[in-house]
Amino acid sequence: MKYVQDILKTKGSVVYSVEPHVMVYSAIEQMCDKNIGGLMIVENGKLVGIFTERDYARKLILKGKSSKDTPIKDLMTPNPFTVTPQSSIEDCMKLMAGKHIRHLPVEENGKLIGMISIGDVVKHIIEDQKSTIAHLEQYIAGQ
Repeated sequence: MKYVQDILKTKGSVVYSVEPHVMVYSAIEQMCDKNIGGLMIVENGKLVGIFTERDYARKLILKGKSSKDTPIKDLMTPNPFTVTPQSSIEDCMKLMAGKHIRHLPVEENGKLIGMISIGDVVKHIIEDQKSTIAHLEQYIAGQ
């Protein structure tokens, strides 16, 4: 069984975040610059929310708000679901599918140490399956 820590070893533990008072426009600029779909919202070193492209589309654009005049705290999803490095990839998939979410902050001892996306999970599963197939092919070939 594979774990979140295996994804973080490959992906790294860089966490992109902003504070709750930051305007949505600035957050979207950062997401664009970093080519990411979600930002962690951190206040005084503590994870307080998450902001994603889905939040932008559904809570700002469709409601006619201005991204330059709206603080991210007004749109963020507060108290997001989190996982630990010891969480299994299977449990993450179940959580993401069951709650219809695409990003999971990774915390350890109350500290934000990373973030995984559904893309990270799928990529890891595909690589794991490729490895299993290669081992089975070697076994069948008698090597």
